[in-house]
Amino acid sequence: MNQEQIGKFIQNLRKMKKLTQQELALKLGVTDRAISKWENGRGMPDYSLIKPLCDELDITVNELLSGKKLNKEEESKSFENNVLNTLDYSSKKIRHTKFIYKIILTFIVLLITSFLVLFGIDVYKMRNNEPVLFSTWGFKYAPPVNLDWNIIESTIKKYMIEEDEKSNDYEDEKSFIAMRTYLVNEEKDKYYVYAWVLQEKFYKKDDEVIMDTGSSIPYKFEIIKENDNYFVNDYTIPRDGIYYTEDMKSIFPNSVLKDMDNVHFDGTIENLEFNIQNQVDAYFK
Repeated sequence: MNQEQIGKFIQNLRKMKKLTQQELALKLGVTDRAISKWENGRGMPDYSLIKPLCDELDITVNELLSGKKLNKEEESKSFENNVLNTLDYSSKKIRHTKFIYKIILTFIVLLITSFLVLFGIDVYKMRNNEPVLFSTWGFKYAPPVNLDWNIIESTIKKYMIEEDEKSNDYEDEKSFIAMRTYLVNEEKDKYYVYAWVLQEKFYKKDDEVIMDTGSSIPYKFEIIKENDNYFVNDYTIPRDGIYYTEDMKSIFPNSVLKDMDNVHFDGTIENLEFNIQNQVDAYFK
């Protein structure tokens, strides 16, 4: 089946009928773009349109598929060949259509899978009070600010400063605290806070700010809440030396312990030092 030859045949017959592409299209109930596509050899009429097209052009189906006018002898000889060519064209079209459907189906499956994955990530983040920047349903979600954490941290810092300044060696000595909170577990009116605390004491002598003592220690604080007020009830720190590793494992949850193992490599200590230095500069300026 020669689509280009069939297309020129349709075009010549249309012009002989003195029909425009649009006029022929109206008769067949298609667009003029479809007529143009047939005449350029880029496609064939749908099977439901072949007979109406032949009627409009005053030709037989066999002549249309042959792409030329046929006498009786040629009509007989070409019939079987045209049937086979039509079946072959149909088979190729079906295979092509199936291939397109497979591509579309694969794309849809990938799209749905991606959506479900993103949806699952969003739900996980929301359950853990993490910001959702690219929500799959078109809305952004930001967790509410947990003011309790800030109040608890302030309570801990105040407590440690007061305890530390009970044993000042110098009259104007001041204690400063910086901490990184890894986790706060709530149990009724009791909180367990897992944090790394940097504590340093400074005094001023002859216009020079001097550090007296300092410590960098992981803590587990027990905080109680009474009448909307927080108090440090107790705290636990690991022992030094051979007991340190054992105590760390017994005091801190595994998730916290993994982060604390990197405290000297992930910039935590440097950040705490910077925080304290800012406090010192502001206090002694």
